[in-house]
Amino acid sequence: MAKSLIRVITCIITLLWSVFTFAQGPLKVSPNQRYLVKADGSAFFWLGDTAWELFHRLNREEATQYLNNRAAKGFTVIQAVALAEMDGLNTPNPYGDKPLLNNDPSTPNEAYFKHVDFIVDKAAELGLFIGLLPTWGDKVFKDRWGMGPEVFNPENAKTYGQWIGARYKDRKNIIWIMGGDRNPRNEQDLATWRALAAGVTDGVGGADKALMTFHPQPNDLQDGGSAKWFHNDAWLDFNMFQTGHCRENNVWDRIQVAYKKTPIKPVLDGETIYEDHPVCFNAKDLGTSSAYDVRKHAYLNVFAGACGHTYGCHDIWQMYDKTREPVNGPHFVWQEAMDLPGAGQMQFLRRLMESRPMLDRIPDQSLITSALAEHDRVQATRGKDYIFVYSSQGKPFTVNLAKISGKTLQATWYNPRNGETKVANKLPNVGQKVFTPPSSGYGQDWVLLLDDSTKGYQVPKQDRYGLLWNK
Repeated sequence: MAKSLIRVITCIITLLWSVFTFAQGPLKVSPNQRYLVKADGSAFFWLGDTAWELFHRLNREEATQYLNNRAAKGFTVIQAVALAEMDGLNTPNPYGDKPLLNNDPSTPNEAYFKHVDFIVDKAAELGLFIGLLPTWGDKVFKDRWGMGPEVFNPENAKTYGQWIGARYKDRKNIIWIMGGDRNPRNEQDLATWRALAAGVTDGVGGADKALMTFHPQPNDLQDGGSAKWFHNDAWLDFNMFQTGHCRENNVWDRIQVAYKKTPIKPVLDGETIYEDHPVCFNAKDLGTSSAYDVRKHAYLNVFAGACGHTYGCHDIWQMYDKTREPVNGPHFVWQEAMDLPGAGQMQFLRRLMESRPMLDRIPDQSLITSALAEHDRVQATRGKDYIFVYSSQGKPFTVNLAKISGKTLQATWYNPRNGETKVANKLPNVGQKVFTPPSSGYGQDWVLLLDDSTKGYQVPKQDRYGLLWNK
């Protein structure tokens, strides 16, 4: 009886919160150009999940199951593709519908997009934003993999963009993502992506109504992800990376390249190492990625200046089940993979970041006397009255104090594996101090919290009854 009552209360709270969340309008860039905020100016933390095949492979009951799981785990953004990668034009969705009539972008199939509508609206009910890719990149440029076919050019890309933008202009939980795992090769590709962005902008009724970015393939460190091609384009509101599926790829440096560009724009990693993925596509020698692998990238990215982070799981992006041929050998069907440990641990990152003022936070490696590299990386970030330091293997580190307000600091250790805290002693905010995490070794990552003790900040806490997050 008590559990049933809690479920009813949860549903009511969720519905009321979804109305409040989206009634004011879509997300926008913060005044300092570093973060995303809601229409009322409050900070928004992007905690994404990669569900590329969501619209294409799941029926409505399955999509609802998936979205409920992600909302309960604290995700805020679901990245999904209208014209999907896995033969998305020629293999129909579970209801037998294909997205385009005769594979023509100027003639979308109403029946297919009614299914997309359902999922977008269900996400809104749960307080979730949809990071919507109008198409996967292989429909512009097939490259060495991908099924295509290549159907877009600048003319029909704008027409399709206008259509899909107009269709979803009244849905306030849409974030637009151009690209889709392809880097522009030439002026024709650039013109096609720009035409699609222009079409969406027209369709929604103006740039102020379309928060937009671009999802690339991995590129060179100095390129800055999407910034390489589009940083000065007015439609690109924030930069996105794909840092790929290897363990060590200097994610902090990649974030910083885009972070330092002008004009200032927010940046985040939209596709990093997936949980349960063959590391560097070489499972024989390197194994598959773990919860620690994905957790480490998440904290290093965010502490290096990202406005959020996108988690991914190899079994979920493709919505693998035993009726399908797996891509690069998943281990779990998607229903099992939803509860892999790394997915559950992402909530602790969001809890931490939302526990302190987010909009004045900056990356600051000058806090650390020696930031260890690669496996032992230590990454620091701070606001005006707090400091977070992430030690990826629990190694001791030295902090340069007196960089935030307060004569006295409260020290707390935060465990990214379970969200538990260990309150330490207070200390004077002067000089340097060595901090030794509670444990060390592979997978023993820790975050040090240093707060101006006069602010009375609380430790990050979980919901007592496990109610849905987005409220």
